[in-house]
Amino acid sequence: MDKMPEVDIEEEEEVTLSKAPTTPATPTEMHEFKMLPLFMDFENFTICKPAPFSHDEKAMLELERCDYTQRITYQMARSGQTSRRVRVYADGIYDLFHQGHARQLMQAKNIFPNVYLIVGVCNDELTLRMKGRTVMNGFERYEAVRHCRYVDEIVANAPWSLNDEFLNEHKIDFVAHDDIPYGAGGVNDIYAPLKARGMFVVTERTEGVSTSDIVARIVKDYDVYVRRNLARGYSAKELNVSFLSEKKFRLQNKMDELKTRGKREFTKVKVDIISKWEEKSREFIDAFLLLFGRERLNNLWNESKGRIIQALSPPGSPTGSVNGDDTDGTAEERDDSDEEYVELPPENGSKSACSLNGRAKMSPPTRRRPTSRAYDDVAPDEQDDVQQGSN
Repeated sequence: MDKMPEVDIEEEEEVTLSKAPTTPATPTEMHEFKMLPLFMDFENFTICKPAPFSHDEKAMLELERCDYTQRITYQMARSGQTSRRVRVYADGIYDLFHQGHARQLMQAKNIFPNVYLIVGVCNDELTLRMKGRTVMNGFERYEAVRHCRYVDEIVANAPWSLNDEFLNEHKIDFVAHDDIPYGAGGVNDIYAPLKARGMFVVTERTEGVSTSDIVARIVKDYDVYVRRNLARGYSAKELNVSFLSEKKFRLQNKMDELKTRGKREFTKVKVDIISKWEEKSREFIDAFLLLFGRERLNNLWNESKGRIIQALSPPGSPTGSVNGDDTDGTAEERDDSDEEYVELPPENGSKSACSLNGRAKMSPPTRRRPTSRAYDDVAPDEQDDVQQGSN
């Protein structure tokens, strides 16, 4: 593989700066923005600018205007009765710059009424020796901090512990840090001398977030991030992944892709089935309403109401029994039933009359007048004989 041609960094910076836009980047069209170069001149930005480095002209002018012979006490700074801005210094690694860092700098900026906040950032070599490897390099960490709106000045290559020479060089009045003892190089707390001199101000840590926590999250979900970066085009060498691990991760990505595609296709089919069912259901409902609508149901009900009532009600009882033994009914019916009986003469030795069908009928104790039509057919002169015989 051919080597990349060597390019002078200073010449590259000059070319990039010469190509820097003379006006702030503004959107030309919808969702289109001009990309800003990595190295650029911020003098043309009049509203917001990143914080200058301590060796920049703007920072040097601010340092010269500061009368460090007028020492500011904590009481003077808190009351706001100072003839100049209070220069507060905060330092750290600021790797993977997050909201905990921003909140710490915000507290340092607002700890006094009129604060000029200076932030020191340690370089890569010192950080690696004292604490360990960082995720972001020194340039990235510098840029992250200097673009925080609470910061007024950046000190690159900041020392791990502060001495009088560094404090006097940058005319620092107070140092802001959390109150937890920070040990290094056999010292229990590197900020102990500043606390004894009254030059230390306390800021609070943001619980639940830190660079170590973020790194732990990445390590916990290592496979997920490796698979994501492989899918985005990173090589196994760039991710420091072995050949077998690369094939495993790519197979997992392929399986997830197939699952996602299957779910998407199933969703489409499901939506189509539901839409078709809705269309057919409308047709079914319309046909049902035509056959069994309100008017049609009313007509069917009126037509079948009589049949339903007749089917549910019991049949009527007959007026008399077939054998003639029903004694119920009206008086006329009972009189008509007597026509079937013929009285026999007393010499037959029976006190009851016999019916034509051979069944006996009990005669009443007294019989005033025969109700039979056969009696009416007897001649008048014979009715007396009949009457006497019956008595």
